[in-house]
Parts: sequence; structure tokens; C-alpha cells
Amino acid sequence: MNTNLIDISLMPEPDAARALALWQLCFRAGQTQAEVIDWLERYRTEFQWLCYHSEFFANFCQADPLAITALLSSGDLSRSYAVENYVNRLRTQCMAVEHKEDLMRELRHLRRREMARIVWRDILQWVDFAETTRDLSGLADACVALAVEKLYQWQLAENGMPCDPQGQSLDLMVLALGKLGGRELNFSSDIDLIFAFAQEGVTQGGRRSLDHQEFFTRLGQQLIHVLSANTEHGFVFRVDMRLRPFGDSGPLATSFPALEQYYQIHGRDWERYALIKARLIAGNAHQGQELMALIRPFVYRRYLDYSAFASLREMKQLIAAEVKRKGQEHNIKLGAGGIREIEFIGQAFQLIRGGRQNQLQVREILVVLAVLEQLRYLPPDVITALVQAYTFLRTVENRLQEYADQQNHLLPQDEGRRRQLAAVLGFKDWSAFYTVLSRHRTAVNQCFQQVFAAPQALGETAGDAQLALLWSGGMVRQEAELLLHSRGYSEGASLVEKLTQFRQGAFIARLSAKGRERLEHLMPLLLLALRQAKNSPQCLERILVLLQSIARRTAYLALLVENPMALSQLIKLCDASHFIATTLAKYPLLLDELLDPQALYAPLLQTELQAQLRQMFTAFPQADFEQQLEILRQFKQINVLRVASADVSGIIPLMKVSDYLTDIATVCLNAAYTMASLHLQEKHGVPQMAIDGQHQIAPFLVVAYGKFGGMELGYASDLDLVFLHGSVGELQTTSGPAVIDNVHYFIRLSQRLVHILTTQTPAGLLYEVDLRLRPSGEAGILVNSLSAFEHYQQNQAWTYEHQALIRARCVVGPPHLQQAFAAVRARILCRPRDPQRLCQDILNMRRKMRSARHPAAHAEFFDLKHGEGGIIDIEFIVQFLVLKHAHEYPLLNQHPDHISLLEKLGATGLLAPADAEILIKIYQDYRAKVHRLSLDAASPQIGAQEYITHRQWVITLWQQLFQ
Repeated sequence: MNTNLIDISLMPEPDAARALALWQLCFRAGQTQAEVIDWLERYRTEFQWLCYHSEFFANFCQADPLAITALLSSGDLSRSYAVENYVNRLRTQCMAVEHKEDLMRELRHLRRREMARIVWRDILQWVDFAETTRDLSGLADACVALAVEKLYQWQLAENGMPCDPQGQSLDLMVLALGKLGGRELNFSSDIDLIFAFAQEGVTQGGRRSLDHQEFFTRLGQQLIHVLSANTEHGFVFRVDMRLRPFGDSGPLATSFPALEQYYQIHGRDWERYALIKARLIAGNAHQGQELMALIRPFVYRRYLDYSAFASLREMKQLIAAEVKRKGQEHNIKLGAGGIREIEFIGQAFQLIRGGRQNQLQVREILVVLAVLEQLRYLPPDVITALVQAYTFLRTVENRLQEYADQQNHLLPQDEGRRRQLAAVLGFKDWSAFYTVLSRHRTAVNQCFQQVFAAPQALGETAGDAQLALLWSGGMVRQEAELLLHSRGYSEGASLVEKLTQFRQGAFIARLSAKGRERLEHLMPLLLLALRQAKNSPQCLERILVLLQSIARRTAYLALLVENPMALSQLIKLCDASHFIATTLAKYPLLLDELLDPQALYAPLLQTELQAQLRQMFTAFPQADFEQQLEILRQFKQINVLRVASADVSGIIPLMKVSDYLTDIATVCLNAAYTMASLHLQEKHGVPQMAIDGQHQIAPFLVVAYGKFGGMELGYASDLDLVFLHGSVGELQTTSGPAVIDNVHYFIRLSQRLVHILTTQTPAGLLYEVDLRLRPSGEAGILVNSLSAFEHYQQNQAWTYEHQALIRARCVVGPPHLQQAFAAVRARILCRPRDPQRLCQDILNMRRKMRSARHPAAHAEFFDLKHGEGGIIDIEFIVQFLVLKHAHEYPLLNQHPDHISLLEKLGATGLLAPADAEILIKIYQDYRAKVHRLSLDAASPQIGAQEYITHRQWVITLWQQLFQ
């Protein structure tokens, strides 16, 4: 504190006189101790200031002057405590305690001493707000833990030990909630506790046995009495047990199975809110981990739970009504813009997103706010305002409670107390203080209103009431159609028909009451927003399929109700793409992506994708293998949705679509390879080889073929892969513990990799994988050495396999093995070929493909991929020219994609430059059309009259080349 703000002359005469008398009393008590006298003389003004602003401190000095002199001489006033300080101090002080009454006395003595120390350091601002709350919480932690330890030992002698079936002792598990759970305790706070024990049973030994329930109930009762009984020495901490299962009517201590059953069946939203801060403060650490693991799924849902907004909004409304009823608008905790609103803001995001983002599974509200800024859920200026307001309000709260050690959150109405509070906070008068307080509360309340605004309330006009009536079936069909027509819908009859069928569907009847309520809120909002759709009946039909898939997960309905932006984006995307609508219906967790249009329409580059995936894995550091599979699939779905959204919006061109999709597949494949490798290495170690006596890790290579290799992936493309290894020389076994030869290691690695990519999980599969392009196809072994691969390509491969090799590209593997593969590929592609035989081989392969397709006899259709003059004909033309001329023009082996190869064919004159440009344009048009059809879940067949000029041009070129 700025000592210039301490003005003893401002103290009322009675208070000044009392403060001086207390100083003199302590001076006399410490007159034999030079260090105490030195302190009292040096800090005389501060001492009197403290006595004026804290009745608790003044009473402490008056009741026991020797206690304050001992505190002064200890040096603890100027010392910051380590985490274990309170525990060690209490253990030393209570070492010889053998009776409950003695324990109660010692705890109270220590509590009064340490609270006096905290008051001194806090009011004089020798420490920041964070250290004050940390000290208060540390003191409470130590008192609870020491009391449990002592009472438990005493009870063992009487009633025996509670044990599990294996004979391991069971502890009373004490969970702290609220401010103590978050290590944010204020000066005169209750401590909210829950008592639990691992399992039922009967105690072993002792003079008489008890069942575990009774044993731990008695222990809990004694703990509460020891801490909260108000004796001649005061109390330690007031204990509040109302947050336990079933509240005051529930058992005092609950077994883990009963606790789990309660939260699964009876758990309410406000209990999730309370348990966010749950922290074990007494009991066995291993059993505590089991308890926290049991609670966590109840608090943090695996899906985005936007129902938290409505629940917290309702809680706040109840609190506000109670504050108003009691006339407590000046309550800095519960009033508008108070501490509770800041906590609700942070905890709303925790409840909604904490199940998917471990960073939010923290207790301290200031840490939560920092994470929200880091994740960009709230702007930096808002976070700064909330942090400053929270620190200020909590400081005011402590000053209010430090005055008389009472749990007070009300601003004083008496002028004297107002002057006193303003002064202790460093303000010259009440007006200056109240101005700052009002600014903070206004900022908090504005943020709260923005976060918790109920969007459905914004449009409660008569028109919306009519739409609600329409949805509920309260209008005859003709009236409903006229209403929609008046709102600008040209397809009113079709919309009414679809809504009626949906409303009368069997699944609606099976919805919970909460689900029906949220659907009733959503449907009028949906109908209002549907006006932006170009094809409203089709869009509505797609969205109704989505709603049917998510309706039982009412949190997803809450997301759309709570976020008009998400609803608007949903309609835009479902209107544009059947693929997107179907994807959202299959994987509703993607609805979260609709909340941020800036990110939704901005696909990530490969380096950004890698960073995002690292962050997603980092958010779940203890994720098991199955959870890693889910994370990887969610990553793919999120980013494919971004590409599709940007695609249908015309933000990115065709070539970029395939680039983005290829980058996503590359990042997923590398992550899958890492997962597979780590899994195998746990058992077998790493594959080794020795060359010239030098030990090395044997390398592995994944080669992409087809559309993946050519960087031409579509939305539904599978991955054509070939697995190679570079294990040569001596040794060629793994490093253990279960040693196998490298060939078997790489086979298992490939199998594991395919398993990761293709396993169907609740989040779908990652990619379909096609391995038929490996040497000898399906009859060949899964993994070949690079030398065996080259031998096969040189001596046994068919022409179509060399065509496929043109689009081969390394996507996983060390640089030196990738370079070796590139050299092998170049040697194969650049070898001279008999032009006539090459021509005939390609013609035969093309005929074989057409024959296998059984093309439709209907002349009114054209297959963009397989039809005459279509995509495959263009690709065969390019591949023919590359294989025919690569020995003359080695640059033709440098690119795996057809667009780049066409450019090179034009540059070398193997195609007339103008012809090459035309072919590029046709190829891009075809692929763009295929993308569009894929987004609309349509086959690549179009009307025979489309692209006639394109087709004829390709056919003519084909005939010129292959005549």
C-alpha cells in the first residue's frame, strides 16, 4: 500500500484512541523483545491503521497481545509461505495431540494467528490478491487434512479399519468445491465439501466393527464439528455440505458406486457447475484419481453442450430474483456485474467445451479466462476487463470480510463504514471508489449479457408467434401456406408438407420433455432463417434429416438456439451442398465449426494443419488409443468441412480444393504412421540394421498413388498406397523387448497403419485404403524392400503399373529413402519403350476398363470420368506421352500431377502449346464438375448434351495419338 494514503488523522476519535491503546498494549507485552519493539515502532502507523480497518485484527491483539508479538518476532509477516508450510506447521503443532478437544483448540489458535498474518499482508498490500487467496486456501487445506488424519487414526482404534477385498485400507475422500476447490478462498468463506469412500464393506479389527457407510459418516460428522463448532476460541472454518448428492437429505458420505449412479441418474446442471472446481484435499491419492475420473464425465461432456448457457442463465435469473427480493442489489458477489457473473462466463465455456478441450478443465477462474483468450473464444480486451474486475471485486470482498471475520458481500450503507472501506482500498473517498466499482461492474455485466443473451428472445414478435403456432400444428394447412407465402416463401405448400411429416414422425414422440421444448424454440427461428435459402424445400428437407439425428442430443439443439450465426451458416451450407448436410448429420460435433465463419471458410495450410493436430492431441495428453483414433477423425472431418464450405462459397478455386484435401490426407497419414510406430515400438522396439558396422534405424516409406499421389483428391477419394522399406545390411532385427526380424516388423506396421486409417469408430473412418498397386497386386506381400520394388518394376510390371507410377509420390519416410525412391521411379519412367507396343498396351487397358464398367446404353448420359472423351481419356493421353518420351525429356518424371505434366508436354512441344492449354482447361472443367456433383452427393454422370465440344476435342486428340 502507498503509505501516503494512510492518514491517521482521518480515523474517528474513538477508533484512533482504541488503535493507539492496542499498540501500547502490544508494546508493553513485547518490551523484552528488541525485534518486536523495532517492528512496532517502525510500523506504528500501519498497526493502528490495521486495527481501525479490521475488527478481527484488533480483537486478536486485544485478546492475546503475546500472540501478536510472537507473530511479529517470527518474521512470518514478511515471508511468503511455500505450499507445504501450513501442513508442516500444523503437523508440528499437533504432533502430541491425543484428544479431539485439544485438536480443536490447536487448530483455532493456528487459524487466528495465520489469519492475522494474512490480514496484515493483504491490507497493507505487501502481497498481491493471488497470494492472499492462495494462503487462505492453503490454510484450509492443511486444517482439513490434518483433522481428517487425526480423527481417522482415533476412530481406527475404536472401530477397526475400512478395507477393500484385497485388504488395502480405504480413506475418507474429501473433495473441496467452490472457492476452496479453486484455491480462491476469501477471508471468511464457508468451505464447500463432499465426503466419499471407495466401496461398501465392514471394518476389520477394533473393539467393534461398523459398515463403511457408518464409519465414514461418523468420521465426517466429527470433522465438521472439529472445524465449524464455535467455541471460546472461535471456529476454524464453517463447513457447507449442501452440495453433496441429494443435499441435506442425502447421506453425509457416499460410496463411489453410489456417487456415480447419482450423477448418472439424478445429477443436475447446477451440480456440474459446482463440480468444475472439485479438488481432492484429503485422502489417498490413488483413490482420489479414481474419484475424479468418476466425476469428470458428468462435468465435461464429450460433445459440445450448449445447454449450459440456458442452465446458467436460469440459475442467474433465480439469483437475481433472490437478490432483488432481499434488496441486495449492492451485493458484489451476486448482484449485476458481480463476482458470480464473471465465474458464470468462464464456467459456461468450460461446461460447453471442456469435454473436448482439456485446457479448459481447470479450476481457477483467472486461469480459465487466460485459456479463453488463448483459444480466442473471447477478445483480449474483454478478458483484460474481466480479469481487472475480478481482481478488484475479490479485493473488495476480502476487505469487507477482514473487517469483522464475517461472510459479508454487501457494500456498507453507513457513511462511516463507507469512508472506512474506501480508505482501506486506497481511495480518497466513497465517490472515487464507487466510480471505479461501477465501471468494473458495468463492464462485467455487459460481457455477461452478450455471452448469455437469449437469441430466441430477440425476435419474439407476433410473426414469430405465428411461426411457432404453425410448427405446433395449430394452423390448418391453407392458413399455414398463406403465412409462409406472406413471409416470402414461394414453396409454402411443400414446406408445410415436410414440416407436418417431420412433426408427426415417431421419433418426435420419443423425445424427452427438454428435447421437445428446445425443438419448439428452434423451429420458428429455423423457419425465419430459411428465407435465405435458394431452394428452401430442399434445404429444409436436409436440415430435418440433421435434426432427426441430433434431437436426442438436446445440447446440439441448444447450440442452434443459442447461436443465430451457427443457424444461418447451417442453412447456407445445407442449401449449397448435400454432402455437407449429410456430413453434419453423421457427425454433429462439426456443428461447432459453424460458430466461427472466419475459420469455417478459411482452410488451413499443411503447416497449420500439423499445428492444429498437435494442439488437439496435446489437449488430451492421457488419451488412449481409441480416443486418439477419434481425435484424428474429428480433425479430418473439421478440416474437410472447412474446405467444402470454402468450395461451395466460391472462395477457393478447384486446384486449391484438391491441394487442401491432399494436405489433410498427408497430415492424417503421418499422424497415423506415428501412432502405429509407437504402438509397435512398445513391444518390439525399433527396427535396426548395420552397414559397415554402423548401426542405424531401418527406414520405412509410404508411397501415395492415384489421386492422392497426383494431388488430385476429391471429397470421397480413397488412398492408393504402397509400403516399402529400406532395411539392408546386417542385423535387421528390432531392438526388443520382443525381438522380430525387420520384414515382419514392417508388415505389422503396415497392418497397424491400415487399421488406424480404416477402422470404423463413432466418428467414422479416416480413409478407405487401396493397396492393389503394390508389386503383384493382391497376390503380393504387403511390404517390399526398395530393391525388390525396383526389380519388379524393371522386369515384371505391366504397362498400366508404369502408368500408375507416374502419379507415385512419397508421403511418409526419411528424406534419404524418399530420394532413393525418386531415383528408382525416374529410372523406370525414363527408360526407352517400343512406341507401338506402348500404344497397344494402353489401348488394351482402356478397352478393359470400359468393358469392366458396363457403361449404360442410354445415350442421354455422359460419365465424366469413364465416358469417351472424359477424364480418364485425358489422363491416359498424358501417361502415354510421358512413358513414350520421358527418356528424351527427363523433366517429364518430375511431377506426379496431370496439370503440371500437361504444362511440360506443351513446353517441350510434345503437345502443341495451344492444345496443351485447351486440354488443361477441359480437365479442370471436368474435375470442377465432379467436385460439384460430389458435394451434392450425385454420381459423375451428366446429360449427354453437356460438354459436347470438350468431349469431341478429347476424342479427336485421342484418335490422332492412338490411330
